[in-house]
Amino acid sequence: MSAQPGESGGTASEASPLLPNIKSYTSIRSLQERLSSEPPSERAYYGLSPPSQAPLFRPHMLQRHISESSSKSTDVSHTGHPHLPQSGEIPTIPIRAPDMDTLSRTESTPTLTGRSHSESHSTNHDAIIRDVIIGFSDGLTVPFALTAGLSSLGNTRLVIMGGLAELFSGMISMGLGAYLAAASERQHWEAEHARESWEVDHCPTMERAEIYDILADYGISKEASDLVVRDLCKRENKSDWVRFMMDFELRLSEPDVGRAWISALTMGLSYFVGGLIPMIPYFFVENAIRGLAISCAITVVVLLAFGYLKSWVTIRTKKAGLWGAVETLIIGALAAGTSYAIVRGLDSGGSG
Repeated sequence: MSAQPGESGGTASEASPLLPNIKSYTSIRSLQERLSSEPPSERAYYGLSPPSQAPLFRPHMLQRHISESSSKSTDVSHTGHPHLPQSGEIPTIPIRAPDMDTLSRTESTPTLTGRSHSESHSTNHDAIIRDVIIGFSDGLTVPFALTAGLSSLGNTRLVIMGGLAELFSGMISMGLGAYLAAASERQHWEAEHARESWEVDHCPTMERAEIYDILADYGISKEASDLVVRDLCKRENKSDWVRFMMDFELRLSEPDVGRAWISALTMGLSYFVGGLIPMIPYFFVENAIRGLAISCAITVVVLLAFGYLKSWVTIRTKKAGLWGAVETLIIGALAAGTSYAIVRGLDSGGSG
């Protein structure tokens, strides 16, 4: 039977293992972690939510109990809580509730509408970098391989004319291919968006079940998912519902409307610039073999620099940059060597 207020209910040896040693807890959070293992009645007394809820800590409730305990006389028994000393001196507990403004500044919680820190992930920039890499790398290897092969014929004018013809046709082809790819991606997204919108209107139960499955893949329980599904699947919230299904079920982000033209120009111009570099020496020398030697030296430097930069930009490590430089050089050298050998062999066969 529990003692009534004013009656002795125990000895100092029955004191709480938490309060007398509370100085050993370096922070409110460490005390919270210790209290989280206590029974439900103890947790509620110290301002902790029941175990079925999230471990929300209320420092002001602990401060209230501390203040009440410290203000009482040492000859008064305390039976308001089984972990408080029943007799003897009440220990001084030098803890004050932290300022809530400070907590809000130091431990901000991300929400669905905002983030506590900024993250700069730009899909548009990533797409532009991808187009530059594809166009420039193709421009360095294909026209360089062609001009190297034509150099075996010994005619500088032929190298220039054949190189320029390939350069312009390749630029148009790369730009057109990039435009068609981006336009097709946009059309595919629009078709899938229309299908998801129809399913939300006509098969809402099935779509809700799919949301539960999606959230379960991320380890979210059905109880926690209920709140998301309830708020997301409102009739006035249809656009967000459809967008959720596009992002998480189909994993299709909405392409930019002007992305097709940007991709075409970026890839086409990158191809032209990359292909023009190996051809520059042929405009200033009359001997095709000498022009090939200078072109090879320039292209080797450019391939190494470009291979390093493209890998460093995408992976951000020096090791990846060095490997990218070597890899790009090997591919360019193999392409040029193969082209030179094929043209040289065809020319020798025709002369024989």
